[in-house]
Amino acid sequence: MDPSRPHVALLPSSGMGHLIPVTRLAASLSDLCNVTMISILPTVSTAESHHFTDFFNSYPKIHPVNFQLPPLDSSAHRNVDPFFLRWARIRESASDIFSHLLKSAPSPISAIVTDIAAASAILPLSRSNGIPCYVLFTSSAAMLSFFKYFPTYQGSNPVSIGNVEIPGLRTVPVASLPRPLHDPSHSFTQSLIGNSLSMVKSDGIIVNTFESFEPDSLAWLRGEQSPPVIAVGPLPPVKLAISTVSTVFTWLDEQSERSVVYISFGSRTAMSKEQIKELGLGLEASGCRFLWVIKTSMVDTEDRTELNQLLGEGFLERVKERGLVTKGWVEQDEVLRHKAVGGFLSHCGWNSVTEAAIYGVRVLAWPRLGDQRINADVVARSGLGLWPEEWSWEGEESLVTAAEISNRVKEMMADENILKSAQKVGEAAQSAARPDNGLEELVRKLKGFN
Repeated sequence: MDPSRPHVALLPSSGMGHLIPVTRLAASLSDLCNVTMISILPTVSTAESHHFTDFFNSYPKIHPVNFQLPPLDSSAHRNVDPFFLRWARIRESASDIFSHLLKSAPSPISAIVTDIAAASAILPLSRSNGIPCYVLFTSSAAMLSFFKYFPTYQGSNPVSIGNVEIPGLRTVPVASLPRPLHDPSHSFTQSLIGNSLSMVKSDGIIVNTFESFEPDSLAWLRGEQSPPVIAVGPLPPVKLAISTVSTVFTWLDEQSERSVVYISFGSRTAMSKEQIKELGLGLEASGCRFLWVIKTSMVDTEDRTELNQLLGEGFLERVKERGLVTKGWVEQDEVLRHKAVGGFLSHCGWNSVTEAAIYGVRVLAWPRLGDQRINADVVARSGLGLWPEEWSWEGEESLVTAAEISNRVKEMMADENILKSAQKVGEAAQSAARPDNGLEELVRKLKGFN
């Protein structure tokens, strides 16, 4: 390690939606800083395990530190979201994780960057050890503004929840709030409040967005009495030293430019079998070419249903000339940058939104849970795509029909104004991804601690 450079340690939590932005930040910082990253094992999903392995193999100058969580009797937590459970266990084990990180680091640590999910536990430890600590917020600036204001709102509304009016910014409809927040006693609600109250005591908040994409949210955040908010986006995808040759890319190579709709609902968003069938019929009726990544369970190791069972006998045969369906993991950034991809039917996880922005791919937003309706609003307001707000999500029983899906997919692919608007967002994203963006601001602050 270069002793003239600051030494930054990064601590991810769990889930690909949290791991990917941490590894992207680590890779971007590794050209300017000494970087250590801790892996908390075992991972919840196979995708996380593979990503850690591929990432450290591809970035040998980043120093890996492994921490093994003690075994857990999962039978006592059968109905608990496994990722919520892992976040809680990381916070409970924070003291041991922090001590192990300090002992295993190859040189003194200048600053720590913690995932927001662990902020309430890591920030006090960092402060007591005299180490500056930054928080990486793994969603949008719009979600960050809600996250920051929510403890104030909840303090005035301790029993029930409604529309959340963020003074000077916007109102977040109650229908767009993550479902667990409807229960003040839910562990997710309590952890959100704890992490929010801790976050404002950090040395800075890092968010993967850019000025022209979320100008109002960033302006509001910077007008608040809080630590600096540093927009470092769009963080480029990591360059993994693995082959991306697969049937997916062979198939895409055979399609004409901007003709394919890519459909994916992220690494942990499962859809009901009934809704999957409606989606399939909608794609078939749209007449569009499509690449569809299907997921039926929250954790990939539990996903065992065969495609014919999901889609009905004859579906794959009927669409084989213009559609490809897979349950395998795909490198999404490679798909979105492919010339054949012209539209993205997305759940609006923030990594997916920023990847679509980087490549100027128009988005048809179908949020499913968590922060995704707030992110879908960013998609619509920025001009990256369209969001049918009436479409259902987690906890809402109504099915979105095949006819509705077909009509919206055709609208997205046929409307030249949507295409031009998304391309304009892409140009702004490429411009923002310069070396002199917020990343250099962050590095200047880190050098001040070295």
